[in-house]
Amino acid sequence: MTERKKNILKTNNKIFMNWEFWRKKNIFYHEQDIKYLKFLIPENKKILDLGCGTGYKLNALNPSKGTGIDFSNEAIKIAKKNYKKLNFYCFDLEKKDSLNNINEKFDYILISDLIGDLEDIDNLFKNLHSFCNKETRIITSYYSALWWPILKFIEFLKLKIPSVEKNWLRSKDIENLLEINNLQIIKNEKKQLLPKRLLGFGNFVNKFIATLPIINNFCLSNYIVSRSLLFNENKELSCSIIVPCKNERGNIKNIVERIPNFCKNLEIIFVEGGSSDGTYQEIKKIKKKNRNINISFFKQDNSGKADAVIKGFNKAKNEILMILDADMTVPPEVLPKFYKLYCEGKAEFINGSRMIYPLEKDSMRFLNMIGNFLFSKIFTWLLKQRFTDTLCGTKVLSKTNFKKIEKSFKYFGNFDPFGDFLLIFGAIKENLKIVELPIKYKKRVYGSTQISRFKHGFILLKMVIFSYFKIKAI
Repeated sequence: MTERKKNILKTNNKIFMNWEFWRKKNIFYHEQDIKYLKFLIPENKKILDLGCGTGYKLNALNPSKGTGIDFSNEAIKIAKKNYKKLNFYCFDLEKKDSLNNINEKFDYILISDLIGDLEDIDNLFKNLHSFCNKETRIITSYYSALWWPILKFIEFLKLKIPSVEKNWLRSKDIENLLEINNLQIIKNEKKQLLPKRLLGFGNFVNKFIATLPIINNFCLSNYIVSRSLLFNENKELSCSIIVPCKNERGNIKNIVERIPNFCKNLEIIFVEGGSSDGTYQEIKKIKKKNRNINISFFKQDNSGKADAVIKGFNKAKNEILMILDADMTVPPEVLPKFYKLYCEGKAEFINGSRMIYPLEKDSMRFLNMIGNFLFSKIFTWLLKQRFTDTLCGTKVLSKTNFKKIEKSFKYFGNFDPFGDFLLIFGAIKENLKIVELPIKYKKRVYGSTQISRFKHGFILLKMVIFSYFKIKAI
């Protein structure tokens, strides 16, 4: 152990003997930190907390199984005394073979305010894969380097815990270290512009001012979510294509004929929504004529595309779920591209984008195009994820991840008649790796659009406000 680490250990042991005093001194900061970690990490998950301190964060996250590691014997002594249902170990994470003591996989790995004390951050990140499966999410949180002089001044005033020399890393430095160790960045969020309550003013600033562009860069805490890439396998998966349809009789035959047979186990599921043009009867007729194709069909229980998509997803039997709009403005021939991208492990949620290639003439009305452009910019800011086209109907995810997203419906509520935002917001909440795949958008050849520019434009405005309070201002 280097002299620096010996000093850190000695200082930490002193701090943890008076931890409650220091925690209460900055209680608002710690409350806000826990609040955002709870947004990132659902309850009842297996969590590994590296640099767990006294275990208060791990306990607050209510894990199904919690394991904490810290090299401060004083901290672990307190943790074991206070949280008997959790598992705590006292050893140096940087000591060779020390992590071999933990032979488990976890849903979440939390590295909170630890990397400032490490001698070799790169080596720790390299060792994380042994605790991961393909679903594991790693959350690394640390102070912004911009706050270094402020924190040192506050420390001088004895308003925060004393510290030994730290590694002061920018968020890009942390991202770089994660990526060179095959840990793919999912998102990077910055929180807490004002880490003091100040009679409620701190809460107002952190919710409404700290979230603004440019200003957000000056926040105190960075939270970087990543995943291991060592579990990506380029293998063939089964696939279900869900086709929501209402008054699309003239498109059913073409849909079945034009969907390529791109995997061994492929099913097409039509979910019909009370058509007046004989769409349901046409689906039954086409199924009889194509007995060699795995086709299922169901009637919607309620109304709206969201209801149709959710029903189709729940009826699907295969591993990958795709949405194909029945108007075929997204050509069925592009579906193998989505399938290949998913199977290669490059994404967990794929969103089609109509706004990259030139649009076919008369495929999208001018006001719709302007609205899509503006809303894509707003949602990119709100979700900290690049979206050029939130309303493209073609979306791809796994059945397993849909089940996770479905649980988040309770958090978001029944707010989205389209289904696009219900899935996107759920994917954000579940920390899925999201990518966009450009497609060439075609004009409708049968029937008429069921999108009302002004009515649905107003709904989109409501979505912006809704997502701000449910995802951004927390």
